[in-house]
Amino acid sequence: MVVMKMKFPFQKRVKLAQGLWLLSWCATVAGATTFTLGCLLKTELRRRAEVMDNTDIHVVPNTLMIVGLASLGINYFASKICQDALDAGRFPRWKNFLKPYFAVSCFFTVLMLLSVIMSYAMKGSLESSLKAGLRNGIRFYKDTDTPGRCFQKQNIDRLQMEFECCGNNDFRDWFEVQWISNRYLDFGSKEVKDRVKSNVDGRYLVDGVPFSCCNPRSPRPCIQYHLTNNSAHYNYDYLTEELNIYLRGCREALVHYYMGLMNTIGAGVLSIFILQGSVLVSLRFLQTAMEAVAGKENTEIETEGYLLEKGVKDTIMEYLDPVLKFFLLKNGGKVEEGAAADKPAAVP
Repeated sequence: MVVMKMKFPFQKRVKLAQGLWLLSWCATVAGATTFTLGCLLKTELRRRAEVMDNTDIHVVPNTLMIVGLASLGINYFASKICQDALDAGRFPRWKNFLKPYFAVSCFFTVLMLLSVIMSYAMKGSLESSLKAGLRNGIRFYKDTDTPGRCFQKQNIDRLQMEFECCGNNDFRDWFEVQWISNRYLDFGSKEVKDRVKSNVDGRYLVDGVPFSCCNPRSPRPCIQYHLTNNSAHYNYDYLTEELNIYLRGCREALVHYYMGLMNTIGAGVLSIFILQGSVLVSLRFLQTAMEAVAGKENTEIETEGYLLEKGVKDTIMEYLDPVLKFFLLKNGGKVEEGAAADKPAAVP
């Protein structure tokens, strides 16, 4: 059953070819934009690689870059096909090329849609990656003399100041780790000795936070230490007074930032997907309308164009059958070789 059959007089075919040529170049620019958005997201993710535990989230920008590059090639050929569609004598040379072209184009167009879906669905993976990465970043904050970790303090401080956040979940995360290096502790001091001895692991834990947690908009000078001790500061109540440090955790801040970025990119790529789909649908109508002109003396006759010659299921199987047969033959050959190897040799 033919799907979406339409009649195309000569003038309508010409207008379709001309309009599609312009649309294909717009889609080419959109493909370059997709690649650029993928590079932008990749760069932003790599900037915070030190506080991410895995690189699963990079599948989104990688897919966008692949799809963007593929879109450039797809729409370049679409513009050439549209040019030749204006000349009935030159269009037949594309006949053998168009079937694989549509298969490849549909694959990358679907991949573009998948990248949009992934950009909305990767929140869980992003959050778990940041949770583990930030936990390690805070734990290694003091290791400024350790190779491979010497820039961790600088990275965490810059992160907390830029995103106006403190700790992983909140500022209390700093209470659970020793973030001050032993080289800056006076172990002859009674306070230091008592704190180290009071901890099972022999760590120096304080109810304080690094300077980068301080909120510069607070009217009160920053209180970094003894945050939970009301008597340590004048006119201070830990439970009722709003602290003059950042209360939001860095994981929440980063997830909000990256999801906002990916959602914006996803909306942009979705519009590009619609544009790319429009190019392929229009090109299919142009192809089928022009094929009806082949071999005719009068090239200005009215023809019919359609989206699918058969039903959707039959069309999908038409493209899948060669692939399935290829793999079945390949696997079948391996099975036969294995059976021949297992068969005992004949006794003379």
